[in-house]
Amino acid sequence: PGPLPVLVHFHGSGFVLLGLDSHDNSCRELCAGAGCIVVAVNYRKAPENKFPKPSDDAWAATKWVAENCAELGGDAKRIAVCGDSAGGCLAAVVAQRANVQDGPKIVFQLLVYPVTDMRDDTESYRRFADGFNLTADLMRWFVRTYLNNDAEKTNPAAAPIRAADMSGLPPTLLITASHDPLLDEGIAYGEKLRAAGVPVTHTNYAGQIHGFWNFTARLDAALEARAEACAALRG
Repeated sequence: PGPLPVLVHFHGSGFVLLGLDSHDNSCRELCAGAGCIVVAVNYRKAPENKFPKPSDDAWAATKWVAENCAELGGDAKRIAVCGDSAGGCLAAVVAQRANVQDGPKIVFQLLVYPVTDMRDDTESYRRFADGFNLTADLMRWFVRTYLNNDAEKTNPAAAPIRAADMSGLPPTLLITASHDPLLDEGIAYGEKLRAAGVPVTHTNYAGQIHGFWNFTARLDAALEARAEACAALRG
């Protein structure tokens, strides 16, 4: 019986690739497992649509969901955001924007190995530069393709870890992969959230690579991560 909670989903992409079809399995499994409406957002992508267009699309879509919840059969008081990789960046940015602007209240954020910074000099970038699916060079290419200039690397709308104040952000489930160039920035984002008083549950999946979240037909760890996410959303 409704109205149902609503999850606004931003797919991973490097801000350049993929779309609704590539993450359809994720959306279906989250819908069924969490018992919620899932709205999958096919935001515009670079290079044709550089920063801040994908971020602005994510924000506009979330506001639209909040304004049209009743028509969707959803509960505007129970809206969460989620995303993996670049989609995790967009979800984090939306949560921050909603926190400081007159936007919808976000009650939870699910961030799966999110892009939180635009640095490429962390230890995990060096340790997992090659051979673990997402390479450091490919990630650098994504960043160059997405941003208009180097100055944007410190813009919180591109790198949410650069936000000055994170107090008041919603409870967070942060999922990372142990063998991922983005590991360190994910850990750092969780630590910054905690320092601001935000409830954070962080699970680092041992032995896993960037992208494992989508491999539920192949990896037990992906099934475990999906079950953890669904339980957190139900809670």
